[in-house]
Amino acid sequence: NLVVFIILVLIHSLDYKALNQFRNMILCVMPDSWPILDYADYGCYCGKGGSGTPVDDLDRCCQVHDQCYSDAMQHDECWPILDNPYTEFYDYSCDEANRKVTCGNDNNECEMFICECDRKAAECFGRSPWIPENEHLPSDKCQ
Repeated sequence: NLVVFIILVLIHSLDYKALNQFRNMILCVMPDSWPILDYADYGCYCGKGGSGTPVDDLDRCCQVHDQCYSDAMQHDECWPILDNPYTEFYDYSCDEANRKVTCGNDNNECEMFICECDRKAAECFGRSPWIPENEHLPSDKCQ
């Protein structure tokens, strides 16, 4: 039982660190945002799960990002479990002056695919308005 507990703690830790990379990409593109608050429960796709028709451009960014992560899980160069998009680390840089993210050349093919998922989503968030009415949307609005 101790081994299972340690594995679960490790997976949770990796999950947090990998998602923190995505959070930092969003902050690179939008330094004044609060990614965990702004995107954790927005529209039909931002946050856990997702269904129905996206309610706006920002929600569509989340839908595309969700699909990109699904595609990564099926990618030939990504090993199931080991290369999970929620736990995979990758190399990237942030050009703060131009608010631009670049995925690093040191990434393997799987890491680059996942990095590009996150980079494209962060840039999409940067050009899509956040509409307060679409936060905490009831699930019946996502049919």
